[in-house]
Amino acid sequence: MSSFLLAVQAMLHWINNRLLAVGVVIASTALAIMVLAILLQVFFRYVLNNALPWPEEAARFLMLWMTGLAAPAAYRRGGFVAIDMLEYALPRRGAAALSLVLLIVSFAVLAVAVQLGWNHVGSGWLFNSSSLKLPLDLIGLQAVRIKLAWMYMSIFAGFVLLTVVNIELILRALLRLLGHEDNLAPIPGVPMAEAE
Repeated sequence: MSSFLLAVQAMLHWINNRLLAVGVVIASTALAIMVLAILLQVFFRYVLNNALPWPEEAARFLMLWMTGLAAPAAYRRGGFVAIDMLEYALPRRGAAALSLVLLIVSFAVLAVAVQLGWNHVGSGWLFNSSSLKLPLDLIGLQAVRIKLAWMYMSIFAGFVLLTVVNIELILRALLRLLGHEDNLAPIPGVPMAEAE
């Protein structure tokens, strides 16, 4: 049984290493484009006194995708705010058991969040963005308004990635509880800013 759990955990570890690395690169790119859009809006609004209609919504769109793609990497590394006094006060097996229980509760919450996120995406196909559109009119075609579902999809994608990370963390906690901590590969760091 332990060898099966180790194999599944190793596979999830490999998948998460690659998925989350790509997610962090896309999230960083989204952050850079978001900053440029906001700076462009500041310039047009306060220097040219002619505000553009799209930068605020574009910044929200990018911020949602940045969060959805960066949050799983932070969660995997324990980068979220946590109260961990009890975990540090317990012996190693007790801390692993507590961690496992909390991760299982988190999994239940994430399962509901994935379902709600998917429902939200479904409703997003009914509505267009108020200001974002594909500027196909620049090449002689008609401009196409962007559906809000593309924005809402960031919620669903983020929760799916968080769930996959959570499953890996559950397996790691279970394997630590079974005494296989030495067989677990360390979770690699990702280059991202975080508070200490």
